[in-house]
Order: sequence, then structure tokens, then C-alpha cells
Amino acid sequence: MTLNKKTISILVKLLVGVISFWIIFNRLNTIPQLKEQCITWFSEPKMYMMLFVVLLLMPINWGIESYKWKSITTSIESISYSTALKSVFSGICVGNIAPGRSLEFLAKIIYFKIDNRPSITILHFINGMFQMLITITVGIIAISYKLGATGSSSNIIYLFIIGGLCMILFFCWAIFNVSFIQKKLKFIKWFRQIGETQHIQLRKTLILKLVSLSVIRYLVFTTQFYLIYNNLSPQNHTLTTFMSIAAYFMLTSLVPMISFIEPAIRAAIALFVFNNTGDDTVIVVLSSTFVWVINVVIPSIIGYIIILKEKLDFRLANVR
Repeated sequence: MTLNKKTISILVKLLVGVISFWIIFNRLNTIPQLKEQCITWFSEPKMYMMLFVVLLLMPINWGIESYKWKSITTSIESISYSTALKSVFSGICVGNIAPGRSLEFLAKIIYFKIDNRPSITILHFINGMFQMLITITVGIIAISYKLGATGSSSNIIYLFIIGGLCMILFFCWAIFNVSFIQKKLKFIKWFRQIGETQHIQLRKTLILKLVSLSVIRYLVFTTQFYLIYNNLSPQNHTLTTFMSIAAYFMLTSLVPMISFIEPAIRAAIALFVFNNTGDDTVIVVLSSTFVWVINVVIPSIIGYIIILKEKLDFRLANVR
């Protein structure tokens, strides 16, 4: 690597760190009463045990995602589990920079050979569809339950279910037709680099494996939210609480998150789905915030440390 390339690599890494953590700081800084409430709640010993369990679930959450990532990319390029972990954590860090975590794939693909990166990009988005499939399916059930419990119009429920089913059908179609999508993307110059040997077709056994892992991962991060929320405000109606959590995760997955106002968007969604619990606004907002800190902020720090230590080639394509 020439001196010029080393300089560019260092500058890219510094830029990623400055932008990512500046955005995170601003998000935390906009949350009302965060410091005061944290001091109050964590003066109780039971909160430390809860925090320990929730923190323990974080590496399980992203460990499952890393195993999914390793599994789906094997057909293009086989990587070790440790490399898959680095790829996922780096992606979490870079994902903070743009709305909807749209730049996450840029950090994930740099752990693969340059010629394979266009194909790996397609697999990144297909891999995300597996988790979205589970999140939306459970979310539709949850919101239908909540709308029915509050006596909302049946027409609204039907429209919501139809909209959700359309998304589920689209994800299923995309998962089973990756090669068709790959072919249609050839109109973009970068994807024209994909060689004939990189034909992407997901086997049925792999699809079943990824769906199963997505279900397990979903149970992990919903349990994290429940443990935090239940400790801050003990719940008597477990089913209703889990329905609210499921609705929250579905809506936060679908609503585009603009970096600078993400806390406000997440807070608004949390208040909407937990509107019938009678809990204090601060409890609802901080529950969603703690989940975000544990599952995004801490992994972002880990991801940035990995980016700093790795010798990475940030080119998206070979210069010809």
C-alpha cells in the first residue's frame, strides 16, 4: 500500500469516527431527563442485574446476525466467523452516518475481495429481508391485536393487514428470486462487474436456516426490551407488553430514520404503541433509548475500534 493510500485510509477511518459518534452524541443529548433518570433508577441494585443480562444478550444478538452473514455470503466468498463479526460490527458503526442505515453495506463489503463486492452488496440487502420478514409478520399480528383491543375500525385493521401482507410477499419473492434481481441490476455499471461464476441462488435449506436464525434473533432483542421496560415499570399484562414491543420494532424498522431527529422519531413511535399502558412518558422513551444504546451505540464503538485496527481497502471496484 502506497503512502497515499495509507493517508486516504487513515482519513476515511477518522471521518467515519467523527461523523458516527457526533451523531450518536447529538441523539443522546436530545433525550430529556436522561442523566437524572439514569442516576435514580441505577441506584437500585436490581437494575444492575437486569443490565448485566441485557448486555449479555447483545453479543448473542449480533453473534447470530454474524453467523447469518457468514452463511449467506458463503456461495460467493467463504469467510471465517471472526471476519463476519468484524464485518457486521463495522457495518453498525458506519450505518449511523446516513438515514435508514443505508451506508451500512459499505463497511460490510470491504472485508471481501474487491471483485466480489457487488454480489456481496446484493446479499446484504437480501439478508436484511429475512429479519424484516419476521419483524413485519409479528408486528402485523401485534398491531392488529392492539387495534382490535382499542375498538378501532375493522376497515383500518384490514387495510393494515393487507399492506403488511404485500410487504411480506415482496420479501418472499425477492428471497426466492435473487438471481433475477441480480440480472436486472446489471444496468448499473458497478453491478455489471459481477462475473458469470457469481450466480446467486439461495438453497431452500439455507433459506430455512436464515429464517430460523432470524426468529431466534428477534426473540433475543424483544426480550432485551421487555427486561428493561419491565424493570423500569413492572408489568402485569405480559402479552400486551410484548404486543407493544413487537409493534414498536416493526414501525421503527419501516419508518425512515433521519439521523439528527432519530430520538424524536423513536420516542414518538414508542409513545404511540405504548399509549394504553398508562406508563410515564419518560419510562417509555428511556426504555427504547436503553435498547438503542446497548444494541447500537456499544456495537458502534466496537466496530470503530475494529475499523481502526484493520488494514482495509476502501475501493469499491478495481481501477482499470
